[in-house]
Amino acid sequence: VQAAPAAVQKQRVSKAMRAYLKRANEHDEFMKTQHLEFQIGKRHLANMMGADAETFTQEDIDEAISYLFPSGLYDQKARPAMKSPEVVFPARKAAEFDETGRPFHSMFYTGKPNFFQLLHDIVEETNKLADLEERMLRRGNKPDENQKLGIAGFQLLPKDQLELLLVESIADIEYSNFTKSMDRLIASPYAYKSKAFIERYLKPLMDQSKQLEVPKPRIDEEGRQYITTYECLRKTARADVTVRLPGTGKISINGKDISYFEDENCKEQ
Repeated sequence: VQAAPAAVQKQRVSKAMRAYLKRANEHDEFMKTQHLEFQIGKRHLANMMGADAETFTQEDIDEAISYLFPSGLYDQKARPAMKSPEVVFPARKAAEFDETGRPFHSMFYTGKPNFFQLLHDIVEETNKLADLEERMLRRGNKPDENQKLGIAGFQLLPKDQLELLLVESIADIEYSNFTKSMDRLIASPYAYKSKAFIERYLKPLMDQSKQLEVPKPRIDEEGRQYITTYECLRKTARADVTVRLPGTGKISINGKDISYFEDENCKEQ
């Protein structure tokens, strides 16, 4: 078997890499075009609603679309929507090679460079805090409890959201390694010095108590607690709903049970 000349091999690799880079650049240009069209559409929509385009948020866009294009479809994905291109189109990695086929990322051959780079960064932050703690102990200084990093109301990114952030699929055991490494970092008494890094991989828990004003229950003649909500809306129907504690498990709708609603969707809602 006669080996191909080095020049021919280099030319073949170069063509493959040029094709790869071309596809990557085309995707980048496509996303730039989509982002520009989204910004133009958002500005037009803001003008239609009489709002300031500079402060027009995604929540404002959703409300405007719902107002201009009302829909009774049950499936949210089937309703009219206007989302950012980053949400509509799945994220793709940028070009990972140069024209000679040499990867840009030093951890490319791990198969998941972004994930293992993240683990490396977490360990690096942890080691920095450990060194700081050791220096402080040698000086006789103890960490200030008042500055301890608190993450109450937050949780680490779920596996699916972490995959979207990294643009890589990870196994359950790899996600477990991520959570254990982050827990070790957060447990450091000097974790507040890495607050900016840690917060990138946290998501807030929804605190319903801050968003809803829960009415205080009343007491009926039988000594049971109850709450009544008036004028509950459902299309053209209006209802006063009473919930009791302890309850009987029975549902009464105009003197009938749940079979009052014949349609399955109405029963569920």
